[in-house]
This record gives sequence, structure tokens and C-alpha cells, in this order.
Amino acid sequence: MRRNLIVIGLLMGLVQFSAQAQPDRWQQRIKYNINVDMDVVTNRFSGTEKLEYTNNSPDTLNRVFFHLYWNAFQPNSSMDVRSRELGKTRIAEPRGQSDGLDWDARVKDRISKLQPNEIGYQRVTSLKIAGVEQVLKEHETILEVVLSKPILPRSKVLMDLNFEAQVPVQIRRSGRDNAEGIRYSMSQWYPKMVEYDYQGWNANPYIAREFYGVWGDYDVNITIDKTYFVAAGGDLQNPNEIGMGYQAAGITPKPVAGNTQTWKWQAYNVHDFVWAADPNYKMITRSPKDGPLIRVVYKAVDSLENRWQRVADSVNMAYPIIARTFGAYPYKTYTFIQGGDGGMEYPMATLIKNASVGTALHEWMHSWYQMMMGTNESLYPWMDEGFTDYASTRVMATMRNSKNFWYNASYRGYYNLAKSGLEEPASTHSDHYNTNYAYGNAAYSKGAVFVAQLGYIVSDSIRDKILLAYYNTWRFKHPNPNDFIRVAEKLSGMELDWYKEYWIYTTKTIDYAIGDISVENGKTMIGLKRVGKMPMPVDVLVTYKDGSQELHYVPLNLMYGEKPAEGNIPRFVHPEWRWTHPDYAFPISKNIKDIKSIEIDPSQRLADVNKINNKLLIPD
Repeated sequence: MRRNLIVIGLLMGLVQFSAQAQPDRWQQRIKYNINVDMDVVTNRFSGTEKLEYTNNSPDTLNRVFFHLYWNAFQPNSSMDVRSRELGKTRIAEPRGQSDGLDWDARVKDRISKLQPNEIGYQRVTSLKIAGVEQVLKEHETILEVVLSKPILPRSKVLMDLNFEAQVPVQIRRSGRDNAEGIRYSMSQWYPKMVEYDYQGWNANPYIAREFYGVWGDYDVNITIDKTYFVAAGGDLQNPNEIGMGYQAAGITPKPVAGNTQTWKWQAYNVHDFVWAADPNYKMITRSPKDGPLIRVVYKAVDSLENRWQRVADSVNMAYPIIARTFGAYPYKTYTFIQGGDGGMEYPMATLIKNASVGTALHEWMHSWYQMMMGTNESLYPWMDEGFTDYASTRVMATMRNSKNFWYNASYRGYYNLAKSGLEEPASTHSDHYNTNYAYGNAAYSKGAVFVAQLGYIVSDSIRDKILLAYYNTWRFKHPNPNDFIRVAEKLSGMELDWYKEYWIYTTKTIDYAIGDISVENGKTMIGLKRVGKMPMPVDVLVTYKDGSQELHYVPLNLMYGEKPAEGNIPRFVHPEWRWTHPDYAFPISKNIKDIKSIEIDPSQRLADVNKINNKLLIPD
């Protein structure tokens, strides 16, 4: 009881802190009640949606939009043509491409070859409001609904929607009969309301990449052949009726009459719902202390049993690290489901292709950076993939007790991008990058470096406080880049807008060099040069021949502050370096002849694209 009171107190404190942080941020709200009947012979299903949509905005809405994702899996669709066009570009260092071409290896030209019984489609056959049919205009993967009566500000509307769909052969994320033989990977499977926010409608056609959704509550009833095992991102409401390992201890479910049974799922305060089904699924469960019930659902193959057990054990071990570093997981369950074509995150569940611990941890960390934040991934994919890459890499390194620099791969990916001639600003809309290569390295690598390098600017300890405060302040609120930066500024006492502007909105690079060493008025002066166009604060380690060391810290004037000392090496703080000035010099206390080496950024957290000029060794 005492623990419950403490938790309630903490939650009340978080709510109060969040309200003070941004009292006027409105967001839309939705309730879905979905019923579907799956035909496992034809791979088609019909469904109904009853929606309660709350317009919390100050705007009158004369139309609404829905996503119809599976219409992308048809020859000559936008996704098909976009993939084939990108496949004409040759990349010097492709991400995992054996043929040197820039297309996504999972998609390539496969959509163009689909036969009528292999394509995907979603068709809304009827949408009524108060019994009145609404005008529907289909734009491939976006359905426009012209309303007979506008939705007024701060009002609710009830919609009744009928739809039918065909599950495509698995091409990207969702679909049937994937490479591992999973029968159904059901993501992006229902007509999903498009998010309306302070920037208006976010009606992004489905080209291949990221998502954005309305916070809401889901009640989903799935009727399917009784031999199928269903896993989903939610809580099963009739486990003792279903059985198959979901039932309570000591319960024996009654035999199912007929050929089908209905699985009743519930997921509240999420922005999507995923499920998967296969007759040969097995399930492992784990219950980390103070954490959710973890389910690992996979296709029964005896030779892989130990690998899936290892995934279950690893994520169970990881949870305490995740909770204390990034915040507690707020839902009752989380499910790792074998399916899809790699790894793809959804609220309360993920699809993962095989028993990879690294993939499982990456996808689970998406629960923090996307599923709880609900950032607009189309506009800010680096806030999703980059933060997640940072977090999962850190968790894995902590589990392994690794002393190595965790983020070598992320920094290397960024350096390769910066030198490739293909880099575009990380603010580019995720669907509109010129190459898959530039998108992937910007969203994942450059995004991860953004977080790691923030530790260089404000200190790792304060950066960690920022990450927890960001979680507490902005979860369930669709934060944008400025929201994160404002949290960082409040915790660090620095101005940090310049960091966001340079790192995200430009392709300018960091390059600092050791300059001249001279004697002025009897003092030894160490010269520094800013070669690159992006300014940063600078740490310089001076090592003397007697083994002693000094750390010289030069703040950037745009910060209007300085980071606290890190480590035990004596530190000297110098006057700020004005960003307009390419040269800088600072004094040291000893003679030139006493110096053994001078090194810029001994911690290696500064994403300096040319480290050759960062260190000077002085011969005896």
C-alpha cells in the first residue's frame, strides 16, 4: 500500500510539472471500436469501426482524413515507383546493399510484380455521421472525407465506418507469409485517422517510412480461425476463454464451438494497434521487477528455441536499466512478436524478424522514443530513430559492462554521411530525402550523435537528467525539437538553440585543429583553429612530460554558460570563444619544453569530421 501511495504521489508530481511546462498544448483524441472477421483462405477480411473523435483544436474542421496504408502494395503505386526510382542510384557505401544500389533491399521492385491475389488494399465502403453518408475521395493511401456538417472546435463526433481489405504478400512491415513463414503480420491494417495538430492535417501518403497518429483508446475484436494464435499490442480481455497460454493459472478453457473464435483486445492511450497470427506460434513470458509482463511470441522451430529464450532473458535483464535511465514503462504488457521483415515498433508490441537481442532492445526502446512521445516521425525521424539508437546502444553496453566508446558505429555512420556528398539537413521530411542512404544515416546515426554529443556540451550527468525530464514532461504530448531543447536549457542553464539549428537544420560540420604554440609576455599560449563551419565548445587536454595533465575548457559564447567539470583532471575554464572568430588562444602555466601532447576532445564525444589535426605530440 505504501508503494502505491508513493507511485501516486510521483505521478501527481509529474502531471503538475508537465502542466506547468506547457499548459496550452492541445491535441486531438480518438476512441476506436473495431471488429474484423478474417478469412484465412482468401486472406481478406471485412470490418467495422465506430469512432469517437474529439476536436480539441480551436479550428472548425470541414473535412477529415484517414490512412489506407495497404493501397501502397499495388503495382505502380507511389511506394512502388519511389522504390524503383531510388534503385537507379548507385551509392559508394550503401547500407547493407550487395548490388550497390540505393533502394530498400526489402522492397526493391517486388511491388511491381504482385498479382491480383497478392496485392494489398483497404476500401472504405461506407462512412456515416449521425446516419448521413459522407463524401469520400480516395487519394491512393489517403482517404479524404468531405463532411456534410463541420466539426466545431472542442466538440465530439461519432463516425460509423465499414471497410474491407486484402492482406498483401509481405513486402514491407505488414503482410502475409513472410520469409520466416509467419502467416499474418498485421500492422497498418485498418483505416486510421490522420493526426491534426498545430500545423494542420498531416496527411502523408505512405511511401515507405514513418508514422504519426492520434492518441486514443482501442477496443479491437478479431474473429479468426480457431487454430490461429494471436499476439497483439494490447491487453487480452478474454484470456480464460481463449487459453493458449493467456489464461490464468488453473483455468482450463472450454472447447471452441465452430471454426472461429474472437479475440478481444484493449489498448488505451496509444496511437496505433498491431497484431499478428499464426497456427504455430509459441509464447514465453517474463516479469521483471516493477515492470510489465513481457511476452515473446515466435514460430515454433525447435532449433531456434534457445535463441528466443535468450531474447526473453535479455529484455528481462534490460528493463531495470531502461527504467532508471529513461523512465518507467507505463503499460501492463509488452510483446515481442516474430513477424514482418526486420524490426518495426508499435505501441505495446513490436514485430521482429528473428531472435536478435539487439533488434529486440532497439524496438523496445521505441516505446520511449515514439510510442510514448508520439513525435511526428515524418518531420522529425531523428527524434525517434536517433534517440532510440542512442538508448538501445547504451542499454546494450551497460548490460555488457562495456568500457569502450559505445557510439562508435553511430559516429562512423555520421562521418561517412558528412563526407559522402549526399547529406541533406536532418530536418528534411523523411519521405523526401533524395536517397535512402542520406535518410538512414541522418535519422539513425546523426540523431544518435545529437544525444551523445549533447553530453559533451552540457556534461553526461546533466544530459541524463535532461532525458528523464523530457520523458516526464512530454510523454503523450507529441513533442517537437524545440520542446526537447527547452527541457535541456532549463536543466543545463545554457542556451542551446544554436546546437539544434546547426546540427539539425544545416549540413555544416565540426572541425577543430591545434594551431600555433607560442610564448607571449613570458606565457605559453596554445592556439586553436575552427576549420569547420559549426562552432562548438572545446575541451583541450594538455599532458606534460612529468605525467601530469590539465584540461582546458573553452565555452562557446552562444551558450551563455558552461558545463560542470567532469572527471578528476584539474580543469581551467577560459573566456568564451565567439563563434565569429576562427582563431583562439589560451595560456597554460608551464613551459613549452614541458609539454608532451595536446589533444582536442579527449573524450571523443565531439563529432569532429577530421581528427587528424586534433592531437599534437611534441618530441623530446
